[in-house]
Amino acid sequence: MKIDYTVVRTDRKSLQISVERDRSIVVRAPYHVTDEQIARAVEKKRFWLYQKINHGQKYDTKAKKDFVSGTSISYLGHYYPLKVVADQAVSGITFSDKFYLSKSQQDNAPELFQAWYVEKAKERIPVLVETMAGAMGVQFNQVMVSNLKMRWASCTAKDNLNFNWRLIKAPLFVIRYIIAHELAHLLEANHTPTFWLIVKAQVPNYERAKAWLVEHGDLLEAEV
Repeated sequence: MKIDYTVVRTDRKSLQISVERDRSIVVRAPYHVTDEQIARAVEKKRFWLYQKINHGQKYDTKAKKDFVSGTSISYLGHYYPLKVVADQAVSGITFSDKFYLSKSQQDNAPELFQAWYVEKAKERIPVLVETMAGAMGVQFNQVMVSNLKMRWASCTAKDNLNFNWRLIKAPLFVIRYIIAHELAHLLEANHTPTFWLIVKAQVPNYERAKAWLVEHGDLLEAEV
């Protein structure tokens, strides 16, 4: 089987091979590593790559949700029941220990819930970033919440921080880990031992957060 992959060269110190959420293979390599060395590294991981690409459950994010009373909706790491109510009771979606959806809007529920998640992510994530950046003594340019397709967050060369709106469905300790991870890049560009010490100082249980994302990240991937 021929292995197709994309090479991204940066000033990093080590070579990294990853399978993205669209099942594409990306090799992040230092400038000095040759194409032949990259090919050999990919070949050594052939079996691992095959397993990752063909892991159906991890990438099955297309399942349709039925928005009826009793359906569970995730928010900040918890599942809350949905109650469909008469139109005069609510307009669209409201939340108070459970989600309420007006009956006439059931067909529009996926779009309404996504908009609700985005709104909540924009309310909560930038505030957390400000607080944690202050504690770490770092400065950034902008915080943006957007529809990132391939990652949970990113830190740009201009010190802009981008966060995936889907994170608002995860527990707070996971969101804090992602924020600490991106802020740490403002102090240490690569994933060195020093980098992870910076993250651990802010989120002592960051390994638990990483494990949570490995186990539950596919649930966040669903549009709702």
